[in-house]
Amino acid sequence: MSLIRPLKGLRPKQDKASDVVAPPYDVLNTEEARARVQGRPLSFLHISKPEIDLPEDTDPYDAAVYQKGATNLQQLIDDEVLIQDDEPCYYAYRLIMGGQEQTGLVAVANVDDYDSNRIRKHEFTRPDKEDDRVRQIDALNTQTGPVFLTYRHHPDVDMLIQNVVKSAPEYDLTADDGVKHTLWKICDANQVSSLTRIFNEMDCLYIADGHHRSAAASRVAAMRKKDNPAHTGDESYNYFLSVIFPDNQMNILDYNRVVKDLNNLSVDDYIKKVASAFDIAESEEPVKPESPGQVGMYMQGKWYKLDIHADRIPCDDPVARLDVSLLANNLIDPVLGISDPRRDKRIDFVGGIRGLKELEKRVDSGEMAVAFSLYPTRLSDLMSVADANEVMPPKSTWFEPKLADGLVSHKL
Repeated sequence: MSLIRPLKGLRPKQDKASDVVAPPYDVLNTEEARARVQGRPLSFLHISKPEIDLPEDTDPYDAAVYQKGATNLQQLIDDEVLIQDDEPCYYAYRLIMGGQEQTGLVAVANVDDYDSNRIRKHEFTRPDKEDDRVRQIDALNTQTGPVFLTYRHHPDVDMLIQNVVKSAPEYDLTADDGVKHTLWKICDANQVSSLTRIFNEMDCLYIADGHHRSAAASRVAAMRKKDNPAHTGDESYNYFLSVIFPDNQMNILDYNRVVKDLNNLSVDDYIKKVASAFDIAESEEPVKPESPGQVGMYMQGKWYKLDIHADRIPCDDPVARLDVSLLANNLIDPVLGISDPRRDKRIDFVGGIRGLKELEKRVDSGEMAVAFSLYPTRLSDLMSVADANEVMPPKSTWFEPKLADGLVSHKL
């Protein structure tokens, strides 16, 4: 079976697209989603976060939530707000956020290639989040949240996409966060065949974001294969919804850290311990690191520039040389005593989209004692980690702009 293939996309009618599209399910909490859907009865949040349509004390993992999502989805189909294409197509999908522009391909990717690591991972998944996505996909019989994939850019794909985006798009809309989403349908048999062939000749794809969604799709496929005595491998459940972007268009922002206390150290003792691994210099300006190995630190109203000692950077370990690892292994663990950032409540993570002011705010409020700004993880480093079959520390990458939910879904 091919690495990717086209799909009969379930998507909004043209005049309903702006009313339907919504942020990804995992960037809003329930309260934010409730507020976001006020006056928007067609918002895809009614499907991706259906607890907003149930009593406020409803457990978001209750069976009634998944059933409500399925009911809401079916209602949009019955009302012909969502329609399904008659023939399998690819879709070109362009995102513009400020000066960042990237154009990818909406497709379904082969679960078998995910299972065999041809579609490569770089994160652990949490069982509870994975279970949630399994139940959601199974209840809706639809994959609604695309997995964000990337590949080493290919000139033939670039040329094909460039030709497609010269035509009139299916949708061209700006979401309420200011991100512009444009989608083109690709149903020409020659273009579809060429894209399928080119991708199938690639060694691999990489998951940028969506590890829980892809893991859940694999589990659903295994369940359905087991329950289907006539299984052929060609069924829709053997593929998962994806948007695939070339690596040279991807945008990774910093993913910063804030810590509640100095681990019972005085400021002077803390600084001395930090200096064993970093050169420290006070800065009159907020520190946005300019190169790998540099960290900004903010505490007590002051910014500091930290440059790690060169002998602390391992050359042959793709995980240990990441900036998030260098900070963890040389400061956050040995100095601040946080060895398990997945579970330790003393540490929190701040996406770079919020800016350095957010770090200052968290410290100046007294909520946190110290903040760290990091140089963004490079996509080449992500690929190196995935190629080595390793995993990155938690909260290593923050991709922007985010994909919209509701533009294209995949019926199983």
